[in-house]
Amino acid sequence: MNKDRILVTGGVGYIGSHTVVELQKAGYPVVIIDNLSNSNRDVLDGIERITGIRPDFVEADCTDMEALKALFAKYPDIRGIINFAASKAVGESVQKPILYYRNNLNTLMNLLDLMPTHGVKGIVFSSSCTVYGEPDVNPVTEQSPIKTATSPYGNTKQICEEIITDVIRSGAPIKSVILRYFNPVGAHPSAEIGELPNGVPQNLLPYLTQTAIGIRKELSVFGDDYNTPDGSCIRDYIDVVDLAKAHVIAVERMLTEKSESSIEIFNLGTGNGLSVLQLINAFESATGVKVPHKIVGRREGDIEKVWANPAHANNVLGWTADTPIEDTMRNAWAWQLKLRERGIM
Repeated sequence: MNKDRILVTGGVGYIGSHTVVELQKAGYPVVIIDNLSNSNRDVLDGIERITGIRPDFVEADCTDMEALKALFAKYPDIRGIINFAASKAVGESVQKPILYYRNNLNTLMNLLDLMPTHGVKGIVFSSSCTVYGEPDVNPVTEQSPIKTATSPYGNTKQICEEIITDVIRSGAPIKSVILRYFNPVGAHPSAEIGELPNGVPQNLLPYLTQTAIGIRKELSVFGDDYNTPDGSCIRDYIDVVDLAKAHVIAVERMLTEKSESSIEIFNLGTGNGLSVLQLINAFESATGVKVPHKIVGRREGDIEKVWANPAHANNVLGWTADTPIEDTMRNAWAWQLKLRERGIM
């Protein structure tokens, strides 16, 4: 049976590229739109080396309505969208709020605007556990209260969820699955694709692997005086391939009418909290490579501890994040070594 074409916005990025791989493995034809603002066209080669299929690629910005209209005209068989096209650095969003609101909100509104006219049935939205802020209770369920965002980035995720809800409630003939990620880490086991941020990494693991290989002098651990067992912040680190697989299940559910309502929300995490220091230890024990690190003061906007209760996704989607953290660390390191081999990092 031929599967529907899926549009993946931001599909050359970190999570997007891993999701394209899993979609193609599951038999979905994919078209990617990406403006390459925080990614690289070479990722298409990596996807092709893994799957044997080169996804169709359009270099354009999703805030450009005319470019999107042209894309839908060229690919009239798109039936589902996975939206990864967003600026995503918390710190940068505090410095450049207008950029974040313009990019993240306009991208989504343009897509929602065009979907009904072009027969697109549903959109999977890339949201975040930032919507829960500093939770009152861990683990966090989908019913946990939404807190005031601590950054413009987090606020865009909350507003985007509200926009989707309002559009569907208004009677638009579309569905949405909102996926709230916890902390995606790792790389594809093939070491063909992984996390490659432009400039200094904003995320912990690429900074850690770049420190381990000698690109960065040392890793700063922000705070050791939090109310956690070792004083460092706790997060729920989820392997990026496990995360990607959840998107394929969400698309399938949305397009085959399995979804129980027009909007469904799922937390995607492992259900285990790991501290920053535990993650460093996990990396060192999995790879045998030391990570020079020092404790520095707390960083503004950091949440003390948050991890998921993934029971809803486990039970309803039949999905679990089951890659051991040691494997995730080894994959991240293999990717860093591959970048060095290719003369990139």
